[in-house]
Amino acid sequence: VLLVESGGGSVQPGGSLRLSCTVSGYTHSSYCMGWFRQAPGKEREGVAVIGSDGRTTYADSVKGRFTISQDNAKTTLDLQMNSLKPEDTAMYYCAATPLLFGNRCTDAFILSALYRGQGTRVTVSS
Repeated sequence: VLLVESGGGSVQPGGSLRLSCTVSGYTHSSYCMGWFRQAPGKEREGVAVIGSDGRTTYADSVKGRFTISQDNAKTTLDLQMNSLKPEDTAMYYCAATPLLFGNRCTDAFILSALYRGQGTRVTVSS
């Protein structure tokens, strides 16, 4: 399984960025995919997830500003980030993991993902 992120960069507060993740080699029919981030000196934080049933979940800190989406082929996972704030500055990682019986696809669950990409940096600064 290979996940490759792109789209990071620097933007001023209030700006927008769109992150993309190319997913290859993933064959589990039941899954949880999403994004988590880690800022310098801080713990990892789940940002947004989408399950194989199409349901999405967002961290409270990004609700109403970020949108996660997936193409029909399940090979691209995007994160549209609007109204960016300096506190959104972090390394963003794409992640994917099987969703076994009893598990729920949540922004917390994605932190234990089996597969993840190398990350893309997002900097929000004036």
